[in-house]
Amino acid sequence: MSMLALADILAASRTISGVAARTPLVPSPHLSGLAGRDFLLKLENTQPIGAFKLRGAVNAVFNLPDGTEGVTCCSTGNHGRGVAYAARARGMKAVICMSSLVPQAKVDGIRALGAEVRITGRSQDDALAESQRLAAEEGLVEISPFDDPHVIAGQGTIGLELLEDRPDLEAILVPLSGGGLAAGVAVAAKAIRPDIRVIGITMDRGAAMYESVRAGKPVEVEEVASLADSLGGGIGMANRLSFPICRDLIDDYVLVTEDEIYDAMQTLYYEERMVAEGASAVGVAALKAGKLPDIDGPIATIVTGRNVDMRVFTDIMNGRNVSLGDLELKGRAYAA
Repeated sequence: MSMLALADILAASRTISGVAARTPLVPSPHLSGLAGRDFLLKLENTQPIGAFKLRGAVNAVFNLPDGTEGVTCCSTGNHGRGVAYAARARGMKAVICMSSLVPQAKVDGIRALGAEVRITGRSQDDALAESQRLAAEEGLVEISPFDDPHVIAGQGTIGLELLEDRPDLEAILVPLSGGGLAAGVAVAAKAIRPDIRVIGITMDRGAAMYESVRAGKPVEVEEVASLADSLGGGIGMANRLSFPICRDLIDDYVLVTEDEIYDAMQTLYYEERMVAEGASAVGVAALKAGKLPDIDGPIATIVTGRNVDMRVFTDIMNGRNVSLGDLELKGRAYAA
């Protein structure tokens, strides 16, 4: 766990400055009323690519030596967009490997940045295998979405900014997938404030990091369709960084249902006028569902991205049914 330190995150902050944005932290009067304390939104959906993943991608790509031929990665969307953006800024080739479960809007967004997209299989593990093949056979540098020290350090800059803006935070709610964001935020936040609580929040179907921590080792989970599609995929059976950091530093885990995510997406739109992915809304979902542990002071949740399939988003905002593979979510109009 000592493989990553606050100094790495401070260095990442300098590296990404001017490319990734320092995003606002804003209070939500509506959610603060529900929480009974200050409830703040860290707006990573205002990044140039619409998601926090730009931080880690820029830090990783900008730390590569001059003359690097190109980069590759597997992605459920936002990491690939970040790598494509960072590679273009450095004049490098980028090949992004994705599964067929990734929404078309995210595929189109990556291609618009000049990267090549390869659709491989029906899971993040299939996409990872192709990315690893490209690194082994074609000389590209693979950048893990979560199990890379530069990526984790880049995401950890969010933790720095949160405590610079609100040193009195009691808890940080972090959407949890492969753990790069949660690991980075936890390292930064707990180095500055050891007593702060970092709470990982994920969907209740296919929660790879949660199941791995429960098992005490990385485990495979079945990847299924979710409104929080950015949280899908495994953590890698050879995970060496994000798993042990999450295991050691995350204080609590909360699982939310698809219905709760649906409601939270509506809440962010109708109360905050905000377009947010399902993954961005899980902290709000946990609050509204009454699933958070007792917290005495101010709470911040990270609104991780806005790169949502707008057809699905429009259906949710209009209270229509949404199909997620074998699951049919019954639509309902928003009620505050």
